[in-house]
Order: sequence, then C-alpha cells, then structure tokens
Amino acid sequence: MSISRTDFIAFAVEQQVLRFGDFQTKAGRQSPYFFNAGLFQDGASVGRLAGFYADAAIESGVRFDMLFGPAYKGIVLAATTAVALAAKGRNLPFCFNRKEAKDHGEGGTLIGAPLKGRVMIIDDVISAGTSVRESVELIRAAGAEPAGVLIALDRQERGQGAQSAVQEVAARYGIPVIAIATLTDLIAYLGGQPELERNLQAVQRYRAEYGVA
Repeated sequence: MSISRTDFIAFAVEQQVLRFGDFQTKAGRQSPYFFNAGLFQDGASVGRLAGFYADAAIESGVRFDMLFGPAYKGIVLAATTAVALAAKGRNLPFCFNRKEAKDHGEGGTLIGAPLKGRVMIIDDVISAGTSVRESVELIRAAGAEPAGVLIALDRQERGQGAQSAVQEVAARYGIPVIAIATLTDLIAYLGGQPELERNLQAVQRYRAEYGVA
C-alpha cells in the first residue's frame, strides 16, 4: 500500500468520514464500515481531499481535458479538485449539473465550462452506478467523451452480479475507474492500527461474504 493511500485512509478516519459500526448500504447490506465524502465539511479538509483526488488523477496516467461533478457531492469535488490540479500545474475547466433544469437565467441543467474533449467524472464512491450512468449520458449528449471515473474509495464488493459495482461500470462504459484507495488498502491499514484493529475481523467477514477479487 503506497504512502498516499495510507495517508488518505488515516485522514478519512481522523475526519470521521470513514466510520466503523453497523450501517445499511444502498444495496440493503449490513456493513461494518461507512464512507461519506459529504462529511468533509471545512475548507482545510476539503482542500486536502482535493489534493488526494488530484494526485490520483495524475498518477493514473489517464488523459483528460476537464472534470465533471455529478450533483450533489460531485459539485464540490470537481471544483476543489480543479483548484488542486491548477496548483500542480494543470489548469483545467470543470462542469457540474443540477438535478432539475432551470427555465430562467442561463437555463438548462449544466453549469460551468462546456462539456468537450475527454471528461473525467469525479464522485465519492460507486454504489449502484446511477450517477455515473447519468453523467455519461450528459457527456455524450454534449458531444464529449467520458475519459474515466475518479472516486475516493472502491468498496470492492459485488454489484448486480459477480462483478463489483466498479467493475460493472468499467465494463459497461469502457472507461477506467480510478480510486484513491480500496477496501484492500483499508484492511491492510486496520491490521497495523491497534486502536482500530478490533474492527478488522468484521470488515474481513464482510468482504468474504460480499467482496470480489
């Protein structure tokens, strides 16, 4: 596990964005952990989060010309990651959507730069893949090309079939999914943290039941 992945998981735990206990997922599963990037709630933490996203995007080697953030969590993620990328020498435009079309002012559902070229979609996690599907449709309708999906945590658990939700998205749309960290990284991290190690067996059992290779 790279230092950046370790640092990201430690940061998420410190900010209580990554929590342990008993949580119900969108799929109706009882999960021993929960990740919600919407809980990064101040300038310092969101700024640091954006730095992790920017590093993951650059290190992936995927070529992209702009960022797209699906409403609502993706709005903040796209905007702040664009700032972080600019600080690293990559000044790129970004765009996001609103849930309902506006019939006055600028109108429409899209705000920000026009969708064009290769577009990186940025979100926190992939559960059912709904926001990715909607994003891909918007991007293609504008004549642009989805370049990939950038997420914070890959839960590495089954989606609708034998594949994980992330694998399903990658296969369905023919684009890579880049994660700052994965469940594998989380398990490795827990094994080295005495104050958190009590959660390790529950997470391992969950992966054994719902996980994919």
